[in-house]
Amino acid sequence: MGPRVAQDDLPDSGSPNLHLTQATPDECVKIWTDTSVSWRDSLTVPVYLQEQLYLKTIPLAKNDGMTIWILVEKQCPPDHRRIFCSCESFLKRSLMSNAACQIEEVIVHGVASVFCPLEYRRRGYATRHMTELANVLCTWQSDQARVAGSILYSDIGKSFYAKFGWQPNPSNWHLEFQPTNQPRSSLVRELFKDDLEELCKRDEVIIREAMAKPRDGAKKLVTVLPDLDHMLWHIGKETFATERLFGKTPRAKGAIAGLPGSQVWAIWTHRYYTHPTVEAHSNVLYILRLVVEGDDCMNKVPSTRENNLFRDNRTSQADSLIAVLKYAQAEAAEWLLDYIKLWEPTPWVQDVIRKSSVNYRKIEREGDSIASGLWYNEASGNEAVPVWINNEHYAWC
Repeated sequence: MGPRVAQDDLPDSGSPNLHLTQATPDECVKIWTDTSVSWRDSLTVPVYLQEQLYLKTIPLAKNDGMTIWILVEKQCPPDHRRIFCSCESFLKRSLMSNAACQIEEVIVHGVASVFCPLEYRRRGYATRHMTELANVLCTWQSDQARVAGSILYSDIGKSFYAKFGWQPNPSNWHLEFQPTNQPRSSLVRELFKDDLEELCKRDEVIIREAMAKPRDGAKKLVTVLPDLDHMLWHIGKETFATERLFGKTPRAKGAIAGLPGSQVWAIWTHRYYTHPTVEAHSNVLYILRLVVEGDDCMNKVPSTRENNLFRDNRTSQADSLIAVLKYAQAEAAEWLLDYIKLWEPTPWVQDVIRKSSVNYRKIEREGDSIASGLWYNEASGNEAVPVWINNEHYAWC
């Protein structure tokens, strides 16, 4: 239980003496100590604090990629002020394509770890924090590129963050597979960390080509790029946890099959919410990004994908896809994970899986990991909502 706070000593959430600013290193430690109860996963509190320091040094977070925001009283000096609410933001390289299919490199900020200490809840501080944040992020780090918007992944349903402009994405679902102990196909090659840079660059070329093609329907598209920094951030978290849980780290960062031009690859991460020896646990192999070369459904508006089913006779590529997924199932079994989760695959991928021997279930997310977006125009106001494509786990933060 947190310390008792005299209610008459707390400022009103609408007070002009409150403002949003950035946390000092010592204040970060205070925040992480408070949040450890909710987010330390399988780690002890001291190790969780070490992890948070480590995660600030890896791609996506380092070099000012991550900012830690706090709501505090203006008159109180740093390291001697009460933190009424806190969160993180991550700078994410993104692309936006307008109605003329012209592509612009933009910034989308990813908001994460929104936290209000127990003793300060139900007083409007989280509301004030998110209101201030929405206003600040529209120009934050805009010296690098225009800020097109910000995203977050709500674990408290769809309504709270919508009040401040972060509207739930129209689709929030994934396929879930079970781990299986099975021989690993000779069709598949493991992906190592050194393989990822080239594959991420190839993926970006495919995305740019797709977003530049004439299309019906949506006037504007936006996507967070599945670049190397995103993959290494997830893998960095994986590395820290597995070293401490097992004394070793997973060698495979994904799997690939097929010949160049018709390859299928998946990049994944191992996530341990609880220690794998605990009786009840729900640890996950997340497929961060799945790429099927030549699948015209990729990088498209979800509502129009059905009209672009991958209708060619691609038996060998379907075999490659299933081989990669089964490889992921074997990887999850070896590393004592409970599920494999694949966010929003294309209609062709769904069709191939449905016709295969791979068992799965489709899950509509209603209460957790609800992808939500707040979008800005060039004048820093709200704009018509673009269609967010590639709502996959690599962009989660």
